[in-house]
Amino acid sequence: MAKGYWVSVYPAISDTERLTAYDKLAGPAVQAGGGRNLVLLPSFGGRVVAHEAGITQRVVLIEFDSFEQAVAAYESEAYQKALVAFPDGVERDFRIVEGID
Repeated sequence: MAKGYWVSVYPAISDTERLTAYDKLAGPAVQAGGGRNLVLLPSFGGRVVAHEAGITQRVVLIEFDSFEQAVAAYESEAYQKALVAFPDGVERDFRIVEGID
């Protein structure tokens, strides 16, 4: 069964304090849904080299055991509560994708 992934890039972050509040709710919700953080840049160190659009802001990649699990985690009550805390001052490109087996 192919894995599922949450892929997020943040082209603009103007309210880091409220983004941190969202993170405190979203992290446990993602873990409860079976998600594993693979990439959290630049929050946890790591390096990034940007090409084309040149976005070096925050990048998040979360792995789930299946695409269905990734969708269910997003739709979960716990994650929906976290989304309420997601700040207006943050631009995010978010998608759920199915991996290649």
